[in-house]
Amino acid sequence: MSAVRPHSLTLTGRFVQLQPLGSAVLPDLARAIAHPDVFAAGYGGGPAALHRDVDGFIKWAHDYFQWEGLPYVVRLLGGPNDGDVVGTTTLGDIDVVNESIHLGWTAYDPRVWGTAVNAETKLLVLGTAFENGFGRVKIQADAINTRSRATILGIGATFEGILRRDRPRADGTWRDSAVYSILADEWPAVRAGLRARLDAFEERFVTYRSLRPTSPSGTIVGGGPQGGGPQGDRRPSSGSAPRAPGATGTTGAAPGSATDAERNAGADTSQ
Repeated sequence: MSAVRPHSLTLTGRFVQLQPLGSAVLPDLARAIAHPDVFAAGYGGGPAALHRDVDGFIKWAHDYFQWEGLPYVVRLLGGPNDGDVVGTTTLGDIDVVNESIHLGWTAYDPRVWGTAVNAETKLLVLGTAFENGFGRVKIQADAINTRSRATILGIGATFEGILRRDRPRADGTWRDSAVYSILADEWPAVRAGLRARLDAFEERFVTYRSLRPTSPSGTIVGGGPQGGGPQGDRRPSSGSAPRAPGATGTTGAAPGSATDAERNAGADTSQ
């Protein structure tokens, strides 16, 4: 099957819905991902690229996201936070001739780290890529971002190596990029693992995790229009990944297993 560019369509799962990203939703996206924790390990150019004000974030977003690709906004489905914007991901660097595509520019509200959001988002976008004939999907992260790297390995991607001095960060330092991929013949096993992970969530919808303040000034501003307040909802986290007995590792996890990094804070912030 020759690769064809996927259509920009809404993708709907059990926990999340992915919609084409447009300028109108950027203020909601700012409330979701404009957090120090999201940018701390290199996302978007690293901490120096973080704009906490909406206008600054919108300007950054117009320069950062690959708008000529297929950028998506991630919304929750069901429950008290139905419709909230909780993240973004993109299928970019679309090369139909060489059947290659890049899954990246991914970040989530810290209140949904460790929930079903990342697994189902990956299931939906990877399915779109492989169903449209792509043979290789690249995923990469800043080499210092151990949390994202553990999460990428955890879904079953294969580590390919480090691109040294790959791109500048916003503070003028240079980033090394850790590169991973999933091939078409590996997709059935990766898909089965992601489905198994989602089947382990007994809840019908995702609710927000509690957050501790990450700076002396106090709070993290986040969430969509129904987000509930600066530190998020204080209810227990429905949709948090169950801990396997004795599980302690953060890398080399089998496809579908939930790594400690993802459970405890390390949602994918790949790019």
